[in-house]
Amino acid sequence: MGDDRALTAVSAASNRSRADQDPSTWLPPAVGYRCTYVTDWVADKTGWGLSIDTAEHAALAEDLSSCPDVPVTVTPAR
Repeated sequence: MGDDRALTAVSAASNRSRADQDPSTWLPPAVGYRCTYVTDWVADKTGWGLSIDTAEHAALAEDLSSCPDVPVTVTPAR
């Protein structure tokens, strides 16, 4: 896939709790990992040219507002 962030190993319980939810309805239980999760989400969506809906946009904006000001590196999908 060209980007190591595309697949992240998680526990089976975490994978089941997330299911097919986006950041508007699910965030990782580890609060310290949430900024990484949402910045990776934005990078993946951007890299693949995927759209986001209104609820997802609002949730990402809120989540990112509490993250340090770090650049998001996007790897275009091949």
